[in-house]
Amino acid sequence: MPTVTALIVAAGRGSRFGGPLPKQYALLDGEPVLRRTVAAFQGTPAVDRILVVIGSEDDARYEAATRGLGLPAPVPGGSSRQQSVLHGLEALVEEAPDFVAIHDAARPFVRPADIEACLSAASADGIHGAVLGIPLADTLKRVGEGQTITETVPRSGLWRAQTPQVFRFAALLAAHRAAASLASDEATALTDDAAVAERAGLNLVMVPGSEDNRKITTTADLSLPHMETRTALGFDVHGFAPGNAVMLGGIAIAHTHALAGHSDADVALHALTDAVLGTIGAGDIGKHFPPSDPQWRGASSDRFLRYAVGLVTARGGRIVHLDVTIVCEAPKVGPHRDAMVNSIAAIAGIATGRVSVKATTTEGLGFTGRREGIAAQAIATVELPGS
Repeated sequence: MPTVTALIVAAGRGSRFGGPLPKQYALLDGEPVLRRTVAAFQGTPAVDRILVVIGSEDDARYEAATRGLGLPAPVPGGSSRQQSVLHGLEALVEEAPDFVAIHDAARPFVRPADIEACLSAASADGIHGAVLGIPLADTLKRVGEGQTITETVPRSGLWRAQTPQVFRFAALLAAHRAAASLASDEATALTDDAAVAERAGLNLVMVPGSEDNRKITTTADLSLPHMETRTALGFDVHGFAPGNAVMLGGIAIAHTHALAGHSDADVALHALTDAVLGTIGAGDIGKHFPPSDPQWRGASSDRFLRYAVGLVTARGGRIVHLDVTIVCEAPKVGPHRDAMVNSIAAIAGIATGRVSVKATTTEGLGFTGRREGIAAQAIATVELPGS
C-alpha cells in the first residue's frame, strides 16, 4: 500500500475573517476549526500521518486546538502559503511518503470519501496529482471600471479548485523547490499547489467535490446546517486464550491470559465500532470486517473504529460522545482508564472530554464472573445533517 501524509496548512492570518483569532482556531460548534479538519483526515483510513504547518505565533493555540489527537510537533510556516507548504514538504523529506495531500485548515467540512477519491485519481499511471473541485454552473461576467460589465466569459471547462490536492510527494517537492526562487510577483500568482505543479509541467486531473467542502472565510461561514442527534448501542464478548496481555481500548494490559479473536480481540473497541456503525444504520463490525477474511487476522482494532468514524464523517456528521463499559473480574481497568480514554479519543479524532471509560464486575456471576472472558457495552452519540 502507498504511504500517504496529509499536510494541513494552518499558518495564515485570515485578514478577511474579522474575528479575534485566526479562522483556523475559531470555534465551530464548540470545537476549533483546525480540530474538525484534522478529524476528517484521521477518519480517512488511507491517510497514514498528519502534519500541520502553523504560524510563528500560534504554538499555544495549536496545542489547545489539537490536544489529545496524537499529532507530531507542528512545522513553522513561512511568509507566504507557498513557503509554508515548502516548509512542510521539507519536513517530510526523511519520511518521504509516496503521496502528500495538501489541505487548507479552514476547510473543516471535507469528507473522507472525497479525500480518498483524490488519492485514487492521483495514483493512476502517468498522473502526478489530483485536485478536488466544483465545475462552474453560474454565468461569468468580467467587470471593469464602475462595475461595468465588459464581457461574458465562457464557463465551459472551468472549475473552482478546492482542497485537498493530492500529489506524488517527490514531484511536488521538486516543483515547490523550483518555485521558491521566483520573484515575489511571480510567486504571488501561484495561489494553490496545483498552480505550482502546473508551472513544473506536472500532469494533474480534477476530481468532483462537494459544495459542502466550503472554506471558512468570514465569521458567517461558521454556521452549521441543521443537525440531528442519534445514539446507538454496541456489545461484544471475547473469551480468554493463552497469552500474557489483553488489548482494551487500544492499550495492551499485562494479564495472565490474552483474548481470543480473529483480530487483536479488543472487546472495547469492537463494541464502540458497532455503536458508531449503528448510528448510521451501517450494520455491524462483521459486515465490514468479516472474520472469514484472512486480511483481518491479528489486525489492530483501532482500524475498525477509525473506519466507522470515517463513515460518519463522510455523511457530514461528527462524533459527540463515546461511552464504553468493560465487564470483567480481571484485569483491573482503573489504573489504565486515562490511557484508554486518550487512546480512544485519538482514534476517533475527538477531545478526551467526549470519551468515557467505565468498568464493572458481575459479582462472580456468569462467564465474566468465572473469569472466562471479557464483555463490553458501548453507546455512541453522533450528530448528522438532518433530512
